[in-house]
Amino acid sequence: MKIRLVNNGVFIPVDDIQQALTPPTEGFYWIDADVDDLAVLQPLFSMHDLAVEDCLSDEEQRPKIEIYENHYFIVINSIRFDDEEIFLRAVNLFLGRHFIISVTKQKVSELRMLKPILWEQEISSPDRFLYLLVDLIVDNYFTVGDRIEARIEKLEEDILMHTKKSHLNEIIGLRSEILWLKKVLGPQKEVINTLNKKDLRLIDDQLQKYFSDIYENAVKISETFETYRDLMGNLREAYQSSIANRANEIMRVFTAITTVFMPLTVITGIYGMNFDNMPELHWKYGYYAVIGLMITLGLTMFFIFRKKDWI
Repeated sequence: MKIRLVNNGVFIPVDDIQQALTPPTEGFYWIDADVDDLAVLQPLFSMHDLAVEDCLSDEEQRPKIEIYENHYFIVINSIRFDDEEIFLRAVNLFLGRHFIISVTKQKVSELRMLKPILWEQEISSPDRFLYLLVDLIVDNYFTVGDRIEARIEKLEEDILMHTKKSHLNEIIGLRSEILWLKKVLGPQKEVINTLNKKDLRLIDDQLQKYFSDIYENAVKISETFETYRDLMGNLREAYQSSIANRANEIMRVFTAITTVFMPLTVITGIYGMNFDNMPELHWKYGYYAVIGLMITLGLTMFFIFRKKDWI
């Protein structure tokens, strides 16, 4: 657990948690904690039992905002994409009048990225901290969206150039991830909309208006992932069409080869009959003549098929 007094973007480390219980003359306290620290923090900051239970739960938490007497409990999901799978990491926030407590189970890059922004903008209030953090988290969805779009384009190019069976697994896996993420984005939009519209005494009225811009971005992200879902459907159709065309190409080649060998089979069948009265059987050059006829006939049919682009 790290305790910092943040005043005008300057971080001052605090060793005694008791100091954070009293509002500072200037600035606010940011307590960056993990779930194990909640046993200490809960009684000191009067955290609601249900909020703490949500932080400790192993189940995936739905984005939400809960209004309690002396603090707000906000859950918002950070996103990460490693080219194989989309990961959402819950950021649990306890917003008070003079403090903000962030509780995470894994490291969240947005918290690290936020520090220089706090310094640059000389932040001294926890509600402003909340706004900047939510803005960073939402903006990161655009970054992940761009990477997913690049992945879709690469997958489409690979399918058109050389279709593989593994492509279908990639399509199904990525489409499932997008559908799952699209489902999660709905509650997250509602949380941001609540921060924008609901009368919240712990958030400055002027600052609340800025959340409308974040909400618009959240709507754009949701629409973008809806488009990605449609693209994955089109990609699956392209895969199936490519497989069908490939099968047709193979069948066409096999058919052409079979057609070339059909007359040759007829010739060999005729001369393979065990009749005594077959003049050609006793001809000195009969064998060479038949072989030459078969080669000439086969090559002629081959070049005719190539000219018609059948093989």
